[in-house]
Amino acid sequence: MKNYFYILFLIIGLGFGATSYAQTDPSKTSASPQDGINDLSIYPNPVSNGKIYITTLQNLTKDIQIYDVLGKNVLSTSLFGKELNISKLTPGIYILKIKEGNSSSTRKLVVR
Repeated sequence: MKNYFYILFLIIGLGFGATSYAQTDPSKTSASPQDGINDLSIYPNPVSNGKIYITTLQNLTKDIQIYDVLGKNVLSTSLFGKELNISKLTPGIYILKIKEGNSSSTRKLVVR
């Protein structure tokens, strides 16, 4: 009798777990952080000349933060135009966080 109870409990538990996952509709989830800023463009990437250009549809002042792969903040600045000097960064892979108005986006940046 105990075995039937455990098996029944397991089946009911798995059934409810599957039901809760089936209720998630990916088309109704919120936008990813990468879709936060309209028409965000970062070029060139990978960068080798020490300058990147960041353009957006609204072209407002942007708060820029750059992190290394260990999560250490290596550069924080506000960008009023579109050209950002990153010549002090050593070659490697970085995470670029951009905030413009109420929107924000995160991108990978490769420095050669």
